[in-house]
Amino acid sequence: MSEAQRKFLKKLKLRKYFVITCQILIVIGFFGLWEFLASKNLINTFVFSKPSEIIKTILGLIESNNLFNHIFATLNEVLIAFVLGILLGFIIAIILYEIPILAQIIDPFLTMINSLPKVALGPLIIIIAGANMKSIIVMALLINLIVSIITIYNGFLNIDDKKIKLIKSFGATKLQILFKLVIPSSYKTIISSLKLNISMSLIGLS
Repeated sequence: MSEAQRKFLKKLKLRKYFVITCQILIVIGFFGLWEFLASKNLINTFVFSKPSEIIKTILGLIESNNLFNHIFATLNEVLIAFVLGILLGFIIAIILYEIPILAQIIDPFLTMINSLPKVALGPLIIIIAGANMKSIIVMALLINLIVSIITIYNGFLNIDDKKIKLIKSFGATKLQILFKLVIPSSYKTIISSLKLNISMSLIGLS
């Protein structure tokens, strides 16, 4: 390895350490500022609480052996909502892509549903589904599903038309185009959808 390569790799490593250090400092600064503002009554501790109280609550849950029960219950709900959201979103996005006229009909409704304050629908969902795990999953699914559909569908639409025409010229069927070109070319979009889905699921559970 040449000296220039060593310097380049060292620079990359230092940059990585710098980014991680800054991220850690931002987190520490955030919680420190939060604790300070709460201690001075500059923010409403009933609404925002404060880090020290959160730590006390966590320690109390550990002492009562309830912490992991709550964690596992939440992870279970997140996982169910995440899997359902991404599977349904992926299937519906494929249907919309394969049937353009259906996509044109549904598009304004997707936009309208996506703009709704879905968290505000929580009380209505609890009334319909009951105050149980099912209502929590429905709430999370309601939030993450539309985002998944729109993200994946738009990824399909952004495929280069020239590539589609090229594969059609070789006699490819619709299914071959979908599974050999469209879906593989949308890999980055699907990964982005997974990231959005998991965050939306957590928002829904909260």
